[in-house]
Formats: sequence, C-alpha cells, structure tokens
Amino acid sequence: MFRAFPFRRSSAVILALAALLASCGGSSSSNTSSNQVEPFKPNRIISFGDETSAILTDGRHFGVNGLNPDTRQFDCTQNPTWNQQLASTFGMIYAQCNPYGLAVPQGKLFAEAGYRVADVSDKLDQFLADDHLGPKDLVTFLVGMNDVIEIYRQFPAQNRDSLIAEAKARGTRLADLINRIANANGRVIVSTIYDMGLTPFALTEKENRTDVDRAVLLDDLSQAFNTALRVRLLNDGRYIGLVLADETVQQMARFPYAFGLANVSQGACRANVSAQSCSTDTLLADAAISTWLWATDTLLTPSVQSRIGQIAIQRAHNNPF
Repeated sequence: MFRAFPFRRSSAVILALAALLASCGGSSSSNTSSNQVEPFKPNRIISFGDETSAILTDGRHFGVNGLNPDTRQFDCTQNPTWNQQLASTFGMIYAQCNPYGLAVPQGKLFAEAGYRVADVSDKLDQFLADDHLGPKDLVTFLVGMNDVIEIYRQFPAQNRDSLIAEAKARGTRLADLINRIANANGRVIVSTIYDMGLTPFALTEKENRTDVDRAVLLDDLSQAFNTALRVRLLNDGRYIGLVLADETVQQMARFPYAFGLANVSQGACRANVSAQSCSTDTLLADAAISTWLWATDTLLTPSVQSRIGQIAIQRAHNNPF
C-alpha cells in the first residue's frame, strides 16, 4: 500500500512551523481525537477535483511523476497525490493506480485536469444519480485553482470588484456542494486552494503586465474564493474536515528555509515537458522535488502535496466523524 510521505524537518524558524500547525487546527476546538468515540474507518473514499488530485488512466500524475528505479518507467505509487496518501492510510487505492490488480478498488476518483467548480458540480450530480452517500463514505474536494485563473483572465475587460464577486460566488457554490454531502450524512475532507498569487505563473504575469500588480490580483481572487468557501461551510468537524492548503503554502513561501526549500519562485519541470509527463528525469538541472515549492507554473511538487496530505490525514483520523 502507499504510505504518506513523512514531514521533512528543519531547525530554522521554529515560530513559523508553530504558526503553521496552529493555523491548521480546524475551525473548532472540538476537532480533536478525544471526541472521536471510535476511529473513523470509511468503506470508500471518493475524490473530486482538478489536476492537483487527478491520476490519469495510465497512472501518471500532474506535477513530478516518480519512476521505477529499474525500468525508469512511470510508477504511480511514487510521488503520490495528497488524496492518494489519505486513501492509503485507510488501506484504499484508486482504480487509476492499482498495481495489485484489485478487482474492486475502494477508491473512486473523479478529478481531471482543468476542472472548475462547475465541472465538479456536474460530476457530483452524475455520481449521485447512480449512487448514494452515507456515514462510511469519505469524500474529498480540492478545486478552484482553474476558476481563479479563468476569472483572472477576464481582467481588465471586467473590473476588479466584479471579478472578486465572481470568485466569492464560486467559493460559495463549492461550499454548497460540500454541505449537500454533509446533509446527506456523508463525511468530507475539503481543502482550500493555495494562493495563486504565489505561483510562478503569477510572478511572470507581474513582470509582463504593468497596469496593476497581477500577483496581488491573483492573491485577492484566491482569498475571496477561500473566504467564501470557509464562511459557507457547515464546518463543526462532525461531517466536514477542513484542510488549509492556502496557509500551508503561504508559510512555505514566506519562510522557505524553515521547510528546507531552496526555490519558491520557479517550476521544477522543464518548460518543454507537459505537467502529466514531467518526472524526476525531466527536471531543471538544479531542481529537486524536496527543495522546490513548485513543479510547474501552477502545480506543487510532491513534497508540498505531501504536507497537504498529512494535514488531510490528521483531519480524517482525528475529527469526530
């Protein structure tokens, strides 16, 4: 089975680490293992989202794929996505990465590159038309990155205020999808989106466009989306566990040395290699997935996905589901 990556330790900036841990403590003081009468053991894990959570049918991820050390072929069990790591702690896998040939994998994955909240809404409707959710189903969501980029590209034809309003509307729509599952007695792990204003994409936009600070605009849109999501969620810990990927990535970008990072401004993958074909053999000469924040201009390296996965694991195992 897959194992979630261990945290990499650093001796620097202890206060930054403490702040990160505090920020990921959930929305309520009741979200502790002491309130969980018996350990939560789902029968299925069902994941919705974009390329951050996606696995192609041939097992490739979007970011930096791991390779079999002998054959140098793609190995889907290496560099797992955050939701793969979460699934593995419950002994589950997805059909898209099934090296053991299980007849009926208990993980169902409905995440695809380019997906926005509207796409996830459609996919959820399709799923619920043929299935139902209960208290032993764990559903994960991480989507919104592509929404923010789509909204951002409407500037300056649309003014900032209207774009912020649209980002809020989409965050609210995602929260309504999640609340729908909670009201159906399902259990949910949902992650905020990371700050698109910190991405290499944002830095390039900032350099090339001088009308406004484009990185700040992307930051504002990301924050608007996340705030609307959090405000709307029925987040008391009993049905929904919240993962603050935005705060996690912000801390890593602001205090890189505390997390053993050497580069927080560039994508590690070569520019002429697609996100789904990037591997540890196609990185820039000085890049390493353990010390770089970004895999591409918008996607995280596996080591950062691992940190998000660890927080998700804590939520799923410790929230009083």
